[in-house]
Amino acid sequence: MTRTWYWSSRWLPRGWFDALRQLTLFAGAYYAYRIVRGIIDGQTAVAFDHARSVVNLERNMGLFFEPGFQHWALGLPWLVDIADWAYVNSHFVVTTAFLVWLYLARNSAYYFVRNMFVVSMGLAILGYLAYPTAPPRMLSEWGFTDTVTNAVGQGHANAAKLLFNPYAAMPSMHVAFALMIAVPAVKLISTRALRVLWLFYPVFVSFVVVVTANHFWLDGAVGAAVAAVSGYAAYALGRIRPAAWAWRTDPAPETAGTGLGAEAPA
Repeated sequence: MTRTWYWSSRWLPRGWFDALRQLTLFAGAYYAYRIVRGIIDGQTAVAFDHARSVVNLERNMGLFFEPGFQHWALGLPWLVDIADWAYVNSHFVVTTAFLVWLYLARNSAYYFVRNMFVVSMGLAILGYLAYPTAPPRMLSEWGFTDTVTNAVGQGHANAAKLLFNPYAAMPSMHVAFALMIAVPAVKLISTRALRVLWLFYPVFVSFVVVVTANHFWLDGAVGAAVAAVSGYAAYALGRIRPAAWAWRTDPAPETAGTGLGAEAPA
């Protein structure tokens, strides 16, 4: 038992207690999301009204291009297949993989990014409660096609709904999350090719959510604003507890990883 604990804690920068605390924080955010979903699932009519309001706003600005854009993409089935796969898989897989890598390999920067995510999820929950919005794929009267359901089948689409709120189009947290991992990645990674890929990632995610008709471009713009506000909030929190929460790229303390003597930020 002692040997297992020792070797397991060697690769955890701040030991088991801190690792479990981070998992608990994200699990708490997930369950808060589930509670909010239960509240707004009964507001279908309101969510559709809000979606049509988004359409009207974009039309008044002369920027309601999504139906034509999706129609163009549908002429390239391979492109739509990539977008469908990315929408179903990348949001959870890429975000989780990056956060795990960040925690293990660049632990000093992890807590700043974690605070961004906590703030952003809080803002998203408030947004979903205040303005539940149906995604464009549910507005067939405007010519939108639900490409994800058509691609993976109704059974898989229902399984995906366990993770994604059907009336949480505003703001787009796909776009927010993409920005909140891409910007730190660009600052932390020295390999030029990888930095270019990370720079492209938020653009790719924005393309994916529009082509699959899961978000309006305005949802993505608000998602980007959420990411920006969350970054500023994380910066402000870092000034309150600079030793624990400030943005840093230096390696974790040498005492970290033993699970014994490291000071674990909250």
